[in-house]
Amino acid sequence: MKLWGGRFENAESKLMEDFNSSLSFDKTLYNEDIVGSIAHVQMLGKCNILDGSDVEKIIRGLNSILQDIEVGKLKIEGDYEDIHSFIEVNLIERIGEAGKKMHTARSRNDQVALDTRLYSKNMAQEVVKSLKQLLKTIKKIGEDNNYIMPGYTHMQRAQVVTFKHHMMAYYSMFQRDVKRIENALEIMDISPLGCCALAGTTYETNRKLTAEELGFSGVADNFLDGVSDRDYLIELMSDFSLIMMHLSRLSEELIIWSTKEFDFIQISDEFSTGSSIMPQKKNPDAAELIRGKTGRVYGSLISLLTTMKGIPLAYNKDMQEDKECFFNALNTSLSCIKVMNGMLGTLKVKKASMFNAVKKGFLNATEAADYLVNKGMAFRDAHGVIGEIVLKCESDDKSIEELTLEELKGFSELFDEDIYKFIDYKNTLSRGIKKEMK
Repeated sequence: MKLWGGRFENAESKLMEDFNSSLSFDKTLYNEDIVGSIAHVQMLGKCNILDGSDVEKIIRGLNSILQDIEVGKLKIEGDYEDIHSFIEVNLIERIGEAGKKMHTARSRNDQVALDTRLYSKNMAQEVVKSLKQLLKTIKKIGEDNNYIMPGYTHMQRAQVVTFKHHMMAYYSMFQRDVKRIENALEIMDISPLGCCALAGTTYETNRKLTAEELGFSGVADNFLDGVSDRDYLIELMSDFSLIMMHLSRLSEELIIWSTKEFDFIQISDEFSTGSSIMPQKKNPDAAELIRGKTGRVYGSLISLLTTMKGIPLAYNKDMQEDKECFFNALNTSLSCIKVMNGMLGTLKVKKASMFNAVKKGFLNATEAADYLVNKGMAFRDAHGVIGEIVLKCESDDKSIEELTLEELKGFSELFDEDIYKFIDYKNTLSRGIKKEMK
């Protein structure tokens, strides 16, 4: 069931029909296709291109199709080239000749561009909504577990931080992700409807009318660009890739922290799995899957970039490949955000384990060097003195604060009783927070 064929003498190969069909995936756009068609037909009526009775019949027919799809009465399946032909053919079957007028002053090129843009706008807003929920969860788990823990560089214990401070680093990342998507939404907020195939139409249509009806801030100012632009999908998929990178980094830390070697956290049973052979196992599969699915989103982005890089203006069938890439990246990212939100919301943070790791890591060594600098020693010399102290502590299985003043003075006479207060973990944290606030 095709919307073309008048100039063809021979039937299309069944192999080609299957190869060419996009219904299996672009059926996702059924709502946007119907909403866009209603706005288009309303405009045709207001511009006196269609008479009122035809407009009324078409809109009534489209709404009945939408309702039947929503309740499962009408299945999106069968021998149709795409969702656009499915809707139009079913409309004609329901209302007759008036249905054939729906496509007046429109091409499938601007139709699919409109559907895709509407859908991506709506779903990008869903991603923003989910990210904002994740931000709330991150902030809450940080505030509820503001415990001392080791901060790391090179995966080696470096300086003391708090669990809240560590989690708020991810808060900052996801905040930027929200801003990126909101910026992409602002840039993409133009309607391609009315561009037609590539050069507009001879009918006296009103593009601004349909743009306003569909919630766009403006119209595409170049017809060629309007039907062939997929930058907005690539930009959103780039944003999704950054979101997944941040989710993957956080997943990696959750996986590490949940090991018995670290034992900083416990992931809830709701987001863990077991082993078919080892009964003691509790595997962080939710975090591992997020980490693994990141590559899928990257792959979708690279796939669409590669598809678009060599296409001349305007529309080419290659661009049909945009939807599966985008749907895959979108759905994967959205599900991973939601799973991460659930996993963090049920996470148990182990205060004692993190503090024990702090004590064993000489995480006040930098502050001890700063103490000597404040007493007049050059930093490079102070660095060397504290390095020697750490060697002794490792040999004696002690922390710096466990050394006596006499032992410390054996390395430098500048040490005095106030060293213990200066290198106290809570005091070092307090000084760091004050610096951060400035």
